[in-house]
Order: sequence, then C-alpha cells, then structure tokens
Amino acid sequence: MDFSSLLLVNAAVIAGCMFALWLISLWRKDASIVDLFWGLGFVVVAWVSTLCAASPGPLAWLTTLLVTIWGCRLAGYLAWRNLGHGEDKRYAEMRNKPDRNFALFSLVVVFGLQGTIMWNVSLPLQILPTLEGSFSAISALGLACWGIGLAFESLADYQLARFKANASDQHQVLDQGLWRYTRHPNYFGDFLVWWGFFLLVLSADSTAWWTAIGPALMTFCLLYFSGVAHLEKRIQTRRPEYADYIRRTSPFFPWPPASHSESRT
Repeated sequence: MDFSSLLLVNAAVIAGCMFALWLISLWRKDASIVDLFWGLGFVVVAWVSTLCAASPGPLAWLTTLLVTIWGCRLAGYLAWRNLGHGEDKRYAEMRNKPDRNFALFSLVVVFGLQGTIMWNVSLPLQILPTLEGSFSAISALGLACWGIGLAFESLADYQLARFKANASDQHQVLDQGLWRYTRHPNYFGDFLVWWGFFLLVLSADSTAWWTAIGPALMTFCLLYFSGVAHLEKRIQTRRPEYADYIRRTSPFFPWPPASHSESRT
C-alpha cells in the first residue's frame, strides 16, 4: 500500500476510534476518556501503517516498537492517575456551559479536533514504513532523542506523582528533581520523543523532511495550545507561590534556575 492510501486508511481508523470513544463518553458522561486514547491512538496508527505497507524494513518495525512503548506508558500513567476521579475539570467546564449541546460540541471540538491533530502529528509514523532507508548516524541521533525524551517524561511523571502523594499543602509547588530545571519536564520529554521519530524518518529518506509538520505541530500544542500556556493559566489561579517559580525556572527547555536575587530583578 502506498503512502497516500495509508493516509486515507489511517484517517478512517482514527475517525472510527474517535467516534466509538465519543459514544462511550456519552454513555459514561465523561469526555476525559479521550485523553487515555491520545498515546494509544499513535500506537494504532503506527501498527496499521506498518502492517499495511508493502515491505516495511527494520527501521519501520523498530519505530513501531518505540511508539508502542511510548504510547502504552503514557496511557497507563494517565489511567492510573485519572480513572476513578470523575471527569477532568476542563471537560466539566465545557459541559456546564449554558445553551450548549455538549454532545455535538464534544464530538467536533474534543474528539474530532484531537483526531485531526493525531493524524497530522503522526505523519512521520505513517510514511516511514513506505521508505527503504537503513540505519545511519541520523538514526542513532533519533534513537538517542527518543530514549532521553522517554526517560525525561517518565521520571518527571514519577516525581510529580510522588510529590502529590506526599504534599501536605495543596498550594505547594514542585521545584525539585527535573522540575528544578524546567517547569514542564514531561512536555519537554514528549518534545524530544517526537523529534526523535522525525529523525528516524529523515535517516530513511531525506526527501521526507516535510513530515516535520508532525513534530512541529506537537511542539506547538505542547507550548501554546493544550500544554504550557493552558496549564499555567490554571495553576496560577490556585497556587500563588507559582508566580515565583515562574520567575526563577525555565518554562520548557531545561536550564539552571535563577537565584532568588536574580528572579527579582
């Protein structure tokens, strides 16, 4: 199957999965389940692309394995963190807006939009099985980015979970471990993972440079759409101490924190 056919097949698969999830969310009255599918959706796309391609090479199979590890870890963590705690506040606020048909709204804005983003972000995963590249120095760089990224976000999630379990005051701010050097180490890890996937594609065929659309869109989402900007707006209203944390800590890329005197200048 060629790349254009794979694009259509994956679009149909993602649309079908999102529609099924939407129906389940109506039954459960909980749109939060869409978040659990975020990582798993890319696993589905990677496997569909690899299994449907005419002759996927070792690099394609390796990337599919890497996507599976990343996606299952993320889904497992979110399930452990969120299941049993009711609908996420973001979706609850959307649901409670007056004069809104939330069922239709969630189909388009929550499930439909996330499916569209997933299809675009996964462009590197969709094209790789159709390429005939072999391992190279760029492949090694891509693997390094993926490995560091996965370790970064896994450790960050662990540190955050441990902090929340031991925090005596809900207004406390985590500023230790990886969180000392960046306010969002889990998002930075995700950033590295996706640019690692892109480098694997680039190592297979340099003419596939345009699939940078995928990790670029993921980076935009992490920084401005559903990640850093959105989350920090909510945190600052609940934790006054977070303002000082912002002044002394890098927002995204890891960097040594500013001293208290520097943060006041």
